[in-house]
Amino acid sequence: MEFNHKSVLLNEAIDALSVRKNGIYLDATAGGGGHSSKIVEKLDGTGRLIALDRDPDAVTVLRSRFDGNENVTVVNDVFDNVKSVIESNGLTCVDGILADLGVSSYQLDSAERGFSFHKDAPLDMRMSKSGFSAYDAVNTLSYPELAKIINEYGEERFASSIAKNIVRTREKKPIETTFELCDIISASMPAKAKRDGHPARRTFQAIRIYVNRELDMLEGALNDMFDVLSPGGVLAVITFHSLEDRIVKNTFNEFCRGCICPKDFPVCVCGRTPRGRLPFKSISPSPEEVESNPRSRSARLRAVVKL
Repeated sequence: MEFNHKSVLLNEAIDALSVRKNGIYLDATAGGGGHSSKIVEKLDGTGRLIALDRDPDAVTVLRSRFDGNENVTVVNDVFDNVKSVIESNGLTCVDGILADLGVSSYQLDSAERGFSFHKDAPLDMRMSKSGFSAYDAVNTLSYPELAKIINEYGEERFASSIAKNIVRTREKKPIETTFELCDIISASMPAKAKRDGHPARRTFQAIRIYVNRELDMLEGALNDMFDVLSPGGVLAVITFHSLEDRIVKNTFNEFCRGCICPKDFPVCVCGRTPRGRLPFKSISPSPEEVESNPRSRSARLRAVVKL
């Protein structure tokens, strides 16, 4: 199985983790194993990596890639189950966690997965390859639900028009393929709006986020990941759009927040102290990386160190 994927901000993410050779690390979205392999390179015989992914195709590749490596444990699960994953592997804490929140190139380029608006395929978009799909979303959700999802998760100005046309179209026949959905989206927008990139980009993003519960699980998962870090441990996260980056930024800032008493209090009475510190504000891909991998252009790396 080919699982081609260029790991975004590869060296920057590994540097942020400050990998110790005898440390214990979790790659919460291991994908094809690019970041995981770099972590493993820095471990000695006493170090350990848990490579976690919800996509069964990725897990198959990871098990093949790390076959025979006793330092690596591959787990098929979602990252918001991080506490149970850590516990089931006989651990109480880890020294670093990496989460790359992007859709992999493999998922985008595999037409049958239904993630891409550039390839005609059955509507799917499920990272886990099971459960509620994009087909289910566009053919069963009400107009208000669709409009809300496309507006909030896609930040799409024409969400109402797109949702209305989806509902009208499916009354005649189910919407079954990515290109059928693309045609509906395109017909719902004025010509001027379609000059700025592919017209379906925001709606596809919105439906994918909804189907995979990407934002629903993120804040809770970040809190759980931070909880299972050992003192001095690092949580590093790579985001790819403003919605998830805002959640990561705000959550990390909350970890680093101290006293919450009103400003007019002469002394602190809340006793709250920062739980973490930010080693840097954020890191974006270099111009060279964006040129070699255009899909990296919107990526942001943020990290927090547990005190």
